[in-house]
Amino acid sequence: MKFKMQDKQNQLIERITEKHLVVGVDIAQQFHVARAVNFRGIVVGDPITFPNNEEGFSSLLIWINSIKSLHKLEAAIVGMEPTGHYWINLSKWLMKQDIEVVTVNPHLVKRNKENRDNTQSKSDKKDALVIADMVKNGYYSFVRDTSESFEKLRVLMSNRDVIVKRLVSSINQLNRWVDIVFPELRQVFKDITAKGAIATLRLFPSPMELGSMKPEEIVAGWKLLMKRQPGLKKAYLLLNVARKSVGTRQALEAYKFHLEQLLEEYDLAIQQLERVELAIKDELPKIPFANKLLMIKGISEISLAGILGEAGDLSGFSHGNSLLRHAGLHLAEASSGKWKGQIIISKRGRSRLRRFLYLATMSLVMNNPEFKALHSNNVKLKKMKKMKSIMKLIGKLARIFVGIARKNEAYCAKKVQPLTELARSPIHFFSKRIITPYIFKDRVLAYSQDFKYVRSTRFVQQKGTDPSG
Repeated sequence: MKFKMQDKQNQLIERITEKHLVVGVDIAQQFHVARAVNFRGIVVGDPITFPNNEEGFSSLLIWINSIKSLHKLEAAIVGMEPTGHYWINLSKWLMKQDIEVVTVNPHLVKRNKENRDNTQSKSDKKDALVIADMVKNGYYSFVRDTSESFEKLRVLMSNRDVIVKRLVSSINQLNRWVDIVFPELRQVFKDITAKGAIATLRLFPSPMELGSMKPEEIVAGWKLLMKRQPGLKKAYLLLNVARKSVGTRQALEAYKFHLEQLLEEYDLAIQQLERVELAIKDELPKIPFANKLLMIKGISEISLAGILGEAGDLSGFSHGNSLLRHAGLHLAEASSGKWKGQIIISKRGRSRLRRFLYLATMSLVMNNPEFKALHSNNVKLKKMKKMKSIMKLIGKLARIFVGIARKNEAYCAKKVQPLTELARSPIHFFSKRIITPYIFKDRVLAYSQDFKYVRSTRFVQQKGTDPSG
């Protein structure tokens, strides 16, 4: 099945009929503005400004129904920009009232602001009218009504991202503290976040304190905080580097106070990260096809939760390419006449979904034998650049995910294999040219090296035989 964006665009336009009232809403934190047009783009009714509360939402609904009855319209569709989180409550309230809600791309709204009056002016009323025009022209996306489990995954993964940023920030500040006060600690512990290094910073934060201690005392202190602690050899090395330390010796009390706060922040981030990842792993099995996706070797629970949390129910996508477009991984090209520009990734989509698809594919290339073979085939035989091969495999992963979710099938490794044994073995023709065969359905297509000669041979698979043999 081939996914064509143009067919989808035509369908979106055809959905807007002469019986539709098209409403555009400019979203803000406290007050929203709405404008309405008919299916031809003619403005109907006066603009309305309403507050972001129950009374304001009710006044919007009364305004929509009055315009519908005045112009004898039967249905209404409301478009809005997904601005931050301010649009969520209004969209859910309207959907409960059986009003269809769609979203428009804020980038396209900015590009289409001069269509009406050919000026650079900007106002809330004008933005609402531009949004209504875009919905009328079919430049909108449906709001996916996700279930409770997908919504929980999205919230948990968003919370996890915040915790990871705080954890990385605390680790960076710990590295900075060590570089200033005790830079020689890296000669003993290569990783500052290792258990031994953290225990040393808790017990003996400055090299001045270590100068008067014995190796046995250091090992005894490690035993209080660690089950498997370093030995005397490590303790002797720590003492030697501490006596020769070039770290600062001024304001040590302030540096110790700062270190205590950094370690408290580090411990809090570690604990919160463990709790949120445990909650994610408990929520993931509640999704019907999640276990089948986890059967793919190389797919971790965290990466799968990130994909499902951002994309929602994968069975709602018509094709893997629509998932790529949702993530902003579809291709964009600029060309004119004989000039052809560089083909790039559009990045017009969900950045978090894009990141988790990339991380999941990298994990598959390292751990999954089928994806490892595909990547090797792309790089070595097809002479692709490594990053181009990864981007191609992201598309394959998206199609696999959508196919498993829609058909409720288990992962089949044979369908992912790059080449059969027959395609690997060369055939010599009478012209003494090396021929590379490829299997397509029930035919073997043999291409010469210069691709000038081709032979098609039909074969019949006998019962109990493998066509690739």
